[in-house]
Amino acid sequence: MDLLAAMRSFRRVIELQSFSKAAEEQQQSNASISKQIRQLEARLGTVLIVRTTRRMSLSESGRSYFTECCRLLDELDDLERKTSGETGEINGRLRINAPLSFGLTVLAPMLARFMMLHPQLKVDMTLDDHVLDVVSEGFDVSIRVRATLTDSSLIARRLGEVEQFICAAPAYLSANGTPTEVSDLKHHHCLAYRLADQPGSWVLEGPDGTTSIELPARFVADNSLMLCQMIQSGIGIGALPSFIANPPLDGGKIVRILPQQKLARRSIYAVYPTNRLLQSKVKVFTEFLAGELRKAGF
Repeated sequence: MDLLAAMRSFRRVIELQSFSKAAEEQQQSNASISKQIRQLEARLGTVLIVRTTRRMSLSESGRSYFTECCRLLDELDDLERKTSGETGEINGRLRINAPLSFGLTVLAPMLARFMMLHPQLKVDMTLDDHVLDVVSEGFDVSIRVRATLTDSSLIARRLGEVEQFICAAPAYLSANGTPTEVSDLKHHHCLAYRLADQPGSWVLEGPDGTTSIELPARFVADNSLMLCQMIQSGIGIGALPSFIANPPLDGGKIVRILPQQKLARRSIYAVYPTNRLLQSKVKVFTEFLAGELRKAGF
């Protein structure tokens, strides 16, 4: 058995969540990939992947082996690049995770420019507003837009900042009135973001200090683009990140409510696993993204 080949196959099966996709990528048959995994499990004397007819998952041993497997393969790849005198050309495959709304509205054009600069680079992008596990999912870098980061097992670099605006459609305000005080919100329909740091409530900083209000939420969603559409439709009042709110604000489709009251700003982070060697492709991508975000005013 070629141990390194088996380790690489195991890694790609887990990262792609598919034997067939890993086989296609490596130009092998499904049977060949399955055989390598079986041989690897036999060598280790443990089950790495638990398979059923519908899904597969890592066993407890598999999770720890996957983490170390990625670390060792990354270190080996980096050693080969340094030894062979690599001149800085970025290649290989970069696995990125980012929030859906941020990825579609902000990251996509930046990533396209980055890939044009590095034609040898391949990118696997996963967009999900839920916070995914960087290590177990096999990401090289995860972009997160959060007020705080709670996972101390990760390394985080702050890349920028996002404001949040309370907004409503002119038609909604014409029919229901415009709030002038925080307490007025209790008499309005509000739209809530389910994945917020404090879902179901807003903590506002205003001239008179900090105020917390429980939202009388008529509509709840886990995606800010959806919330923006509902706000524009006149369903109620909601909070939006600046990168989503600015275009409809500029177009007059929505307006800011209680502008003297500030919601907590959220930071944009690039997050890496602490036990994964930070490869040149990740460093170059992060530096590029930091520069693009600065130019965009984040």
